[in-house]
Amino acid sequence: MTDDTPATTPGDLPGDLPDDAVRLRFAAVSDVGRHRKDNQDSGYASGRLLVVADGVGGQAYGDVASSTAISILRRLDAPEGPAPAGHAGDDAALTALAGAVLKVHDRLAEMVEQDRELDGTSTTLTAALLEGHRLGFAHVGDSRAYLLRDGTLRQVTADHTFVQTLVDEGRITEEESRVHPHRNIILRAVDGVHETEPDLFYVDLEPGDRVMLCSDGCSGALSDAQIAELLGEGSVDSAALGLVQSALDHGSTDNVTVITAEVVGADVADDPESAAASVGPMLVGAAAAQPRRGVLSRLRGRPHDTGEIEAVPADAADALDPEELRYAPRPPRRGLTLRRGLLLLVPLLLAIGALYAGYTWTQSQYYVADDGDTVAIYRGVQVDLPLVSLSHVEQPTDLALSDLTSYNRGLVEDGITAESLTGARKVVANLARDKEKSDCPAVSPTTAASPKASRSPKASRSPRATASPGAAPSSPASSASPGGSGSVGAECPGGTASPSPGPSSSASPSGGSS
Repeated sequence: MTDDTPATTPGDLPGDLPDDAVRLRFAAVSDVGRHRKDNQDSGYASGRLLVVADGVGGQAYGDVASSTAISILRRLDAPEGPAPAGHAGDDAALTALAGAVLKVHDRLAEMVEQDRELDGTSTTLTAALLEGHRLGFAHVGDSRAYLLRDGTLRQVTADHTFVQTLVDEGRITEEESRVHPHRNIILRAVDGVHETEPDLFYVDLEPGDRVMLCSDGCSGALSDAQIAELLGEGSVDSAALGLVQSALDHGSTDNVTVITAEVVGADVADDPESAAASVGPMLVGAAAAQPRRGVLSRLRGRPHDTGEIEAVPADAADALDPEELRYAPRPPRRGLTLRRGLLLLVPLLLAIGALYAGYTWTQSQYYVADDGDTVAIYRGVQVDLPLVSLSHVEQPTDLALSDLTSYNRGLVEDGITAESLTGARKVVANLARDKEKSDCPAVSPTTAASPKASRSPKASRSPRATASPGAAPSSPASSASPGGSGSVGAECPGGTASPSPGPSSSASPSGGSS
C-alpha cells in the first residue's frame, strides 16, 4: 500500500522562507521486531513532514491502515501542498493536517465497505508539518512525539490510552503505567467508524532542537532518560538507529519505528553523509516500496542493521496476537453522546407516546361478548395482537349464552360494541329481557275456549239460571267457578288472562232459588 504522489526534497520546499524559518535534517528507521511476523508500522520523513502510523487490528490489517494513512499524509509534502513553509502567520499547517486525517478516516471507511475482512482495522497517527519556525502537530493514539532542547526531553503529545487516563486521574504513576496489564489498550484511533478528533497544536522550534516521532514499540521499552541520551547522541541517523536497537535490546515485543529530526537554520547545508541527503524523503515500514535499511547499514555497519534480527519462532507466530485486542473504541464526546442520544430518544418517545395514547383510547371502549358459556362485558377493543391483549372482562354476568335466541347469540358471539360501561349494561339488560319473553307460555286455543268454560245449554234455558232481581251483573272473572279466578301472566308483557281449569262455570240446575 504505497502512493506514487511525488514528494519534495528538503532543498525544494515551496514558498519564500522568512528570516526566522528553519529546516529539518531527518532520518527514519522501522523494524518488525523480534516477536512479530509482520511490520504494521509505517513512517515518512522529509525536510518538511514527519509522520508515524502504527496499524492496529492484528494479522495483515494493521499494515493496510498505517500504509493508507502514510499515502494520504505524504501528499502534504508535494510542491502544491496546502501549507507552504513560509506561511507562519496563520494555522495553515493545522488546517491541512486536520483535513488529511479526515481523508484517512474516509478512505478507511470506503475500504472496509468494499472488503468486510478489513472490518476492525485502524491506525494511530502522529504527524508534524513544518511551518516557518514551528511544527504543526496532528496526533491520534499512542504513538509519540518528543522535543529535546538543551538536554531536556519533553513529550509533546498525550497518549490516548486507558492507562493514561489512570495516570491523569492520579490512580497510578508513570512508572506503574509502564507495567500495567492494560497498557497497550488505546482509546482513540483512526478507524473509519468513529468520529476522528486529532489533537492539533503547534510547537515552536529553535536551531539545535531535536524532534523524535516513534511508535509505542520504542516509547514503551525505553525510559525518558534513555530516550534523551540516545536522541542527543551523534547525527540524526545514528540517533534513530540507536533508539530502535536499544528498544529491541530492552525487550520490546512490538514493531519499532523511529523518526528523528534536527532543527537547523535555513542557511545550513545538509550533511552529505546523512541518509536523508542520499535518498531524499524516506518511506519506511509497511508503507515502504523498498526498504531503506541498506543506506543506514552502509553508514553504521552491519551490527546495527536491524534487518539481520532473527525471524519470529513458529510457535510464537501462531500464538494469539495481543495486537488484535489492542484497540478499544473511544467513548464518544459528551456533547456528541447527548446529541446522538436525543436523536434516538425523541423518535422513541414519540412512538411510545403514540402507543400509549392508542392504548388509552382502547381502554375507554366497551363491548358485550361471550366469556365461555356466559355473557360478559369487556373493556377494550376486539383486536388480537401478538403478545398484547387489548381487552379484558370488566364485568361478568349470570346470563347464559344458551338462554339467548339464536339471533341474539350470534350477535353476542360477534361482539356488540357500546359507548360506555352503562351502555354495555343496557345491552345485557335488553338481552335478558328478550330471554324472559322467550320463556312466556303461549295461550292455546283450547285453553281460551274450553268446553268447561262455556255455559251449559240447559243452564241458559233454565229459569233458575237468570239472575235474581237486584243482583249485580257478574263480571267475566266472576263467571268462573265459585271461589276461583282467572290467572294473568303478569310477568309476561302483553299476556292475556288464562282461565284456570276447575269446576264448570255453568249454573247448576239446583244452584238457584225461586
